[in-house]
Amino acid sequence: MTPNAVVVVATIRALKMHGGVGHFAAGKPMPAELLKEDVNAVERGCQNLIKHIENARLFGIPVVVAINHFDTDTDREIALVERVARDAGAEGAFVSNVHARGGAGGISLAEAVVHACNKPAPFKFLYALELPIKDKIERIAEKIYGAEGVQYLPEAERKIQMYTDLGFDKLPISMAKTHLSLSHDERLKGRPRRFRVPIRDVRAAGGAGYLYAICGDMRTMPALPRVPAGTRMDVDENGRIVGLF
Repeated sequence: MTPNAVVVVATIRALKMHGGVGHFAAGKPMPAELLKEDVNAVERGCQNLIKHIENARLFGIPVVVAINHFDTDTDREIALVERVARDAGAEGAFVSNVHARGGAGGISLAEAVVHACNKPAPFKFLYALELPIKDKIERIAEKIYGAEGVQYLPEAERKIQMYTDLGFDKLPISMAKTHLSLSHDERLKGRPRRFRVPIRDVRAAGGAGYLYAICGDMRTMPALPRVPAGTRMDVDENGRIVGLF
């Protein structure tokens, strides 16, 4: 089973952030500069969107950009993203306004996705499983992230050799990295260039059947215990939340 299309979801305010304007932090008010028109910032930030479109096209399938609409987005900003998306090789960019308008707000996007799915799509993988572990990691870092190369820390070197000796080197690779940047460093916005990805560790998800590389300072979540803590959480008769600690 292979995909028929890729939908890349973008927002005008996120593109502005990738263009160097504003910084959003969870739990804090939205920065005012993200809420006013700034076509230049959107244009700079579109370098990030262009790279995502290029990445999806590497797999040989059509790309549709969905613009999650906010009421502060302007027509000029949206028109710019639509043009950039088409020029970068996407089927186009389509506004999704389902939060405000329900299903009617997503009709044009849905029709675009159906159209893309009906196009011939010679899906291909980024690498062959037979490649050595390092070759697969470097293919991801260079082709998808735009890195100049990879730096392996001693623990990663040791693990790669161990998994190779165990015969796990033919497994696919997943990368544990920040979602806030194309690179391993969340501070590098837009389309970072001239950087190397540090691989701190490589671990095995034996049951799922893949290896995953730990990029930079990324931390992984611990697995759930036999009885998850969530089973002890509740609201008592006084409306107090209990069982969190």
